[in-house]
Amino acid sequence: MNFRQLDLNLLRVLVAIHRTGSVTLAGKSLALSQPATSNALARLRDYFEDELFVRAPTGLKPTRLGEQLATDVHEQLLALETQLVGRQEYVPANSEVHWKISLSDLGEMMFLPKLASTLRAEAPHSRLSNISVNADQVTAALESREIDMAIGILAPEHRGIRSELLFHERYMAVTSLGWRPPSGRAGKTLSADQLRQSGFAVASPTATFHGSVEKMLSRMKLEDRIVLRSRHFSAMPDIARQTDLVAIIPEMYVRELKWRQDLRIWDITDAPVYEVRMVWHKSTDNDSRHQWMRQLVCRLFQR
Repeated sequence: MNFRQLDLNLLRVLVAIHRTGSVTLAGKSLALSQPATSNALARLRDYFEDELFVRAPTGLKPTRLGEQLATDVHEQLLALETQLVGRQEYVPANSEVHWKISLSDLGEMMFLPKLASTLRAEAPHSRLSNISVNADQVTAALESREIDMAIGILAPEHRGIRSELLFHERYMAVTSLGWRPPSGRAGKTLSADQLRQSGFAVASPTATFHGSVEKMLSRMKLEDRIVLRSRHFSAMPDIARQTDLVAIIPEMYVRELKWRQDLRIWDITDAPVYEVRMVWHKSTDNDSRHQWMRQLVCRLFQR
């Protein structure tokens, strides 16, 4: 095996097939035809004397050597990109970077307007997309550069993922103005007994929040009191207003509802506190573009 005989462009094909599980999709991501990508895979197999990828019901799966090579090569390619591009002086006003972040529907409501406004002022030629990724797929999306960062109730433990705490979050209850607890006095906080006698409406977004509302209710042994599940937090205020249900929403959203005169807001007794974090891949640690973007997110949302 002579390294000088290896066409290094083939390594990009190796990583793309590993990421997509498909010769066709790998070729599209690299602007290569399907025959050209198949030929590249054949040359890789000849060079390494290994199948590298084998067919499975869900697509191409790497062999042990294929997994090791693709993982190592991917890290080296990311590091090389950072060395060649990321260390250049970054000038936001001239930047045409397309930023890709992952936010839940609530994160989009709470973070995206302010972030977009600031980018339009400081980096007007850049673009911004919310690529909403399931919480359990955030690490893979960061590794493949599908997204640049994610913000939410996340605690990734993968060795290649970095994170920074933005703020602490807790959940509160929202009801119609005329709603009263089934028993006891109507103070500012709903007691455990009052909660056990109430019906709940909850949102269960998949992206960046890990179903933390239902986890909280499960920890409090109240999951059997969930009457309605929605995919989006944005529906919660009107559900509370038009029903006798108690909507459970994050405190940061509560702040946006303070002006509404048709809702009542309650604290929840013994509600746990969660960490809202920004997460990114370590390969961008020294990239001046990404450093600027992370500093911007902290400037806008860290408290």
